[in-house]
Amino acid sequence: MFIRELLRRCETMRLTCIGSLVLLAMTQLSRAAATSERSSTISFTNDIAPIFVAKCLNCHGPEKSKGGFRLDSFERLSRAGESKSPPLVAGQPERSELYRRLTTSDADDRMPQKDDPLPAAQIALVARWIQAGARFDGTDAHAPIASLLAKLPQPDPPAVYRRPVPIQALVFAPGGEELAVGSFHEITIWSPNDGRLLRRIKNVAERTHALAYSPDGSILASAGGTPGRHGEVKLFDPRTSTLLKTLATLSDVVLEVKFSPDGTKLAAAGTDSVIRIFDAASGAELRRIEQHADWVMAVAFNSDGTQLASASRDKTARIFNVQTGELESTYTGHSAPVFTVAFSADGKQVFSAGRDKKIHAWEVKEAKKLAELGDVSDDIIRLQVMGDRLFGCAVDGKIHLYSVEARKQLRVFGEFNDWALSLALDAKATWLAAGDHSGAVMVWNTEDSTLRTRFIASPGANSAQASEGGAQAAKPGSVRNER
Repeated sequence: MFIRELLRRCETMRLTCIGSLVLLAMTQLSRAAATSERSSTISFTNDIAPIFVAKCLNCHGPEKSKGGFRLDSFERLSRAGESKSPPLVAGQPERSELYRRLTTSDADDRMPQKDDPLPAAQIALVARWIQAGARFDGTDAHAPIASLLAKLPQPDPPAVYRRPVPIQALVFAPGGEELAVGSFHEITIWSPNDGRLLRRIKNVAERTHALAYSPDGSILASAGGTPGRHGEVKLFDPRTSTLLKTLATLSDVVLEVKFSPDGTKLAAAGTDSVIRIFDAASGAELRRIEQHADWVMAVAFNSDGTQLASASRDKTARIFNVQTGELESTYTGHSAPVFTVAFSADGKQVFSAGRDKKIHAWEVKEAKKLAELGDVSDDIIRLQVMGDRLFGCAVDGKIHLYSVEARKQLRVFGEFNDWALSLALDAKATWLAAGDHSGAVMVWNTEDSTLRTRFIASPGANSAQASEGGAQAAKPGSVRNER
């Protein structure tokens, strides 16, 4: 699938920083070993959870659950998988399926598979914890075990990038004079007028998949993570580059974050198939919506913030009541995963698109199909509506503009040399920005399609690319040929 392939390609980039959660888990493992020598009390949070995060979560989490067993939360860890044998029997390690899997000599049956067995000291630690009652010492057994680990800062980004990174998220600040872009373990702030780097915000996940400004511009929200290991939603002060609050720490990547029109709420969603609605001021989780059967790729509020639309890999798009979290309608017209969704300006219809290469227009209340827009040759990744104008970016490297009322394409903006992954409009829809997989960002005037600026949004990569003979990170068609 497109997103999984995209994540795989991102992981192959030759950058030296290590995923923050692995560093965090290994640090806590070292602390756990020292602590366990001094104390007979074993803590699930401090001693056991870091082992599972570092060595087990990749095969037994939301995305992949070998043997039908998941341990991404303590509550799930306590449930039997396909073997039907209890994972934990308090006081009896030898009767606990989890312990048996850690200690068996059968490589096909042992956890972790396709990796070295756990060190004897760690296995002994797990055994002692089960013997002592396999108790949970956290506050919420349903919380992701990744969230139990101490909140240590993410690694610093490279001072200078040897090569660009894909631009999976960008957004204009409300005034339109700054453009925030997701980079590697950072968010970079650029001038859309001339492509100058203005600021760098650190302590960010390895990959940023979505960015959103609060309506007054005082808060910048980010969503992202490290595939199969870590996901997060954070709030920053974009003026001082300081972290204000971490809203969620999950076991896998968060793909989307959006503020409500009045800025009081924030919705986030991702690979655990859950939509979470937070109070923007306090950070409290107000609602948890679990209606999709696969990744939730995108969400969008209607103009008055009363409804939330979602797009999912389960081939559906849905409408929810923001106040209650109840499902109001489901659109099933797509034949493939849905990557993006947007309300019309009047809130009466929704546009959704994805792998079936069509933009579907459908009625909100009954989820009835109204029309199909566009002549796109590849996956459609993002949609955004401003008044009568609907903008979309696609794997064909183009930015398409449609008339909502006339249901027809008006023009195509300058073509990238690689997948177009992200787009953003300023508050007045005067300027359009888009980013691609090669790391390039372009900014156009929406009225006449003139190019305002073009730059590589990775600090130092502009000069590095120029010294190698050009600003392009990939030749035309090179990514498409790999798919």
